[in-house]
Amino acid sequence: MKEAAPDVATAAVLVRSDSVPDDAQPVRGYDFDNGVDYSALLSSYANTGFQATSFGRAVEIINKMRAWRLSDEPVDENDNEEDRDMEYRSSVKCKIFLGYTSNLVSSGIRETIKYLVKNKMVDVLVSTAGGIEEDFIKCLGSTYLGDFTLQGRALRSKGLNRIGNLIVPNDNYCKFEDWIVPIFDQMLQEQKADGINWTPSKLIHRLGKEINHPDSIYYWAYKNDIPVYCPAITDGSLGDMLYFHSFRNPGLVVDIVEDIRAMNTEAVRAKKTGVIILGGGMVKHHICNANLMRNGTDFAVFVNTAQEFDGSDAGARPDEAVSWGKIKADADSVKVYAEASLVFPLLVAQTFAKK
Repeated sequence: MKEAAPDVATAAVLVRSDSVPDDAQPVRGYDFDNGVDYSALLSSYANTGFQATSFGRAVEIINKMRAWRLSDEPVDENDNEEDRDMEYRSSVKCKIFLGYTSNLVSSGIRETIKYLVKNKMVDVLVSTAGGIEEDFIKCLGSTYLGDFTLQGRALRSKGLNRIGNLIVPNDNYCKFEDWIVPIFDQMLQEQKADGINWTPSKLIHRLGKEINHPDSIYYWAYKNDIPVYCPAITDGSLGDMLYFHSFRNPGLVVDIVEDIRAMNTEAVRAKKTGVIILGGGMVKHHICNANLMRNGTDFAVFVNTAQEFDGSDAGARPDEAVSWGKIKADADSVKVYAEASLVFPLLVAQTFAKK
């Protein structure tokens, strides 16, 4: 006579499931028997699971923020006459904030960002000082592929700077100084003669004009009148140049207060906002905090590798920002735990580049 399995084991293992909801999506990846179709492959990520599904959700949210028009919303009884005009309503889009850390401009992601700015697909940019200066420096000299294992001591003796597995010759920064110092001299003269109150965004706008180079992100930001905010403008080579300039020709002032008012106003006056933030730190918080002024953004996509266990803002998931009022409680939001150089071009391929 066969011995029956213990009842406790049977009850523990063979637990009956509740009914699966009708709209539940089966997990299914891409079938390469169908050949290589990159659009279909990336579309399949949504049902693949793990971070592939987060990527699919990011594509959905970005396409939502791109498609939204004020005409999608019912007319409010408090709307003014212009806001009631249907032709006007159909022209009002979601304002898209794009933030990115400096290392991404050092990398080839610079070209992806330039594409978005050149084609006026985003409305506000936020970066760090390195994310500004590295764009101009690349117009003056190349950044090269290296290796993560190259030794700092050997590189230093050769005047080479390492950014991950990228190499920047120190001569590039010398060229940058030669280019930017005369511009600072002219800005100081205009400050004294014309009373111009220079801010980081005005400085970046001016440098975009002066570089006059089609490879530059900020050349296209200048051409398309897209504002670029950088409250930490001195935290990089730009700060070094301002430091040296303050000795040889003192007096140039860069006002961050006017810019914080301008940045927050970008959010406050928008009918709808969406944020795409690559990396963390200042760029992530600056964009989210501006959207606090309007009780939160409507769409949010975060892409970074940071974790939340240490309490960092970089690692925080969107729901933490909801608690602060920086993302609306009913917003569409997702965090993709991934390194942006891998993911962002693919995101753009599935969204902005599909015109």
